[in-house]
Amino acid sequence: MKRLFLFLLGTCLWMAEAEAQPAKRRVQPRNNGAGVQAKTSAERADLQFPTTAAMPEDVVWRRDIYRQLDLTLDKNAPLYYPVEPVGRQVNLFTYVFRLLLTGRIDAYAYQLDGNESFAAKDKVDIKDIMDRYHIYYEEKDGGYAVTNNDIPSAEVTRYYLKESIFFDQRTSTFHTRVTALCPVLMRGADDFGGESTPYPLFWLKYEDVASYLSKLPMMGSNLNNVTNLTADDYFTLNRYEGKIYKTNNLQGKVLANYCKTDSALAKEQRRIEKQITDFEKNIWAAGPEVAKDSLDSVSVKKDDKVARRSKRREQTETSARSRRSATASRADSGKKQKTKGGGASAPRVSVRRQRR
Repeated sequence: MKRLFLFLLGTCLWMAEAEAQPAKRRVQPRNNGAGVQAKTSAERADLQFPTTAAMPEDVVWRRDIYRQLDLTLDKNAPLYYPVEPVGRQVNLFTYVFRLLLTGRIDAYAYQLDGNESFAAKDKVDIKDIMDRYHIYYEEKDGGYAVTNNDIPSAEVTRYYLKESIFFDQRTSTFHTRVTALCPVLMRGADDFGGESTPYPLFWLKYEDVASYLSKLPMMGSNLNNVTNLTADDYFTLNRYEGKIYKTNNLQGKVLANYCKTDSALAKEQRRIEKQITDFEKNIWAAGPEVAKDSLDSVSVKKDDKVARRSKRREQTETSARSRRSATASRADSGKKQKTKGGGASAPRVSVRRQRR
């Protein structure tokens, strides 16, 4: 009887506590599939594979450069091969495409002007991308299933890459940081020598994919076939090679808008590369090679100031000498005129006779 009384008392207390609990706590959280799982996985990846710190927003100098990476070049080949997965080795597009299918990262629309926007309104659905570019998929368990053969990794032979080159005044260091990636689908080539048409698929924010790229091994040398490099190392160390096709400028123009010929385009690309190289080279230099702001010409060279002061001093001394010379000339001319006019006579010499 005593045991029954204690059991009933415990049951009543548990029911009272359940009724007193707020409704939001009593409702069990629903697992909405890839969304919650992807967010948890992304947070865990950021903790297990920390990447470099984000770029400060208040740096004193920065230059944003857009490059075009041709994956047929030897330096960019680690991003392209193997075209189809071989064991643990997959190329960059296959790896990123799998992350998009599972909802671990977000893709953003490629704007008509070529600029990237990482706002929530510019996010694109992977289903829309597959429908637009005719990538075969199957809906399975609330998600999408795509075989390796249906992923168009062989056609993604080009990437657009945005890098920010900046000087961090806090640490007095110069950095080149990748900030965005855009895979480009090349289609339309025929057997008669026709050129392929580029189709930029989407923009990826590098901060979102950096923790995952640190887990993607790749081979970085033809002489050493050990996969001792990750995709994040590849981009962090700037192992890629790409031509500049755009810079952030006041008019928002790409190089092709104001370079009408191929030679003019190549010359402009070399000029921009030289500007960046000279800034990094001369940032610690002294004397006439002191680096100045190549964009706004805000900073002034110290030697220029000294030269201007010396020039002003010379001009002052020259004008003073000129004034003294002019004064002396006027005085001499006055004396000559006074002598000619008879106002002054030569001194007379008198001889005194001595008395005898």
